[in-house]
Amino acid sequence: MIKSIREWPLGERPREKLLERGPESLSDAELLAVLFGRGVRGQDAVSFSRSLLLQFGGLRGILSQPPAAFQCVKGLGSARTAMLSAVREIGLRQLREKMIGQNFVRSPQAVTDYLMASLRDQKREIFKVLFLDKGLRILGERDLFHGTIDEAAVHPREIVKAALEFHASSLVLVHNHPSGKVEPSREDYEITQKIKAACQTVSIRILDHIIIGENQYFSFSERNSL
Repeated sequence: MIKSIREWPLGERPREKLLERGPESLSDAELLAVLFGRGVRGQDAVSFSRSLLLQFGGLRGILSQPPAAFQCVKGLGSARTAMLSAVREIGLRQLREKMIGQNFVRSPQAVTDYLMASLRDQKREIFKVLFLDKGLRILGERDLFHGTIDEAAVHPREIVKAALEFHASSLVLVHNHPSGKVEPSREDYEITQKIKAACQTVSIRILDHIIIGENQYFSFSERNSL
């Protein structure tokens, strides 16, 4: 018969362990167990969490899944699916808050952390723009286009319109490659130049175009490709 976690020694119970030793003392399975609160029939919360980690390839694999991916997983109903979506969103918002207001040039890690977390695991291309003031501080960001990044999908006039709404002086263009490879395509180069030309008509500068891949990125500025 499987013991309930409540029957475990105090020092081994995930919730008590977290409160006594801190969250860093818990394994990934124990952290998920604290979140879920209880297991499923035949599995305590920790064992259930371990099975999920194995099935989806770790925490990153779990948190990058769309809600539909959990529909056929025993023990992951709408409430737990909502929990996991909320955890991912909380993490992204924390990174976004850390980035907003930072100087783009002086705080590259805060920018990279947010962009990696928000775009690295997306299954389709997303074109994002960071809006900066005259002091190169980040005013905000917005996802503007979805799908293959080419002239048909990305409209420079919409980028200019958004930049004027933010009263931005400079922009950083960002998109992801779901393949994980970061080498720019011919279309990437072409659309960058079209956006740059459109923004120049209203005296807005393109500081960089960043492509996010699998734990790596490509910077047009760093490669002198702007």
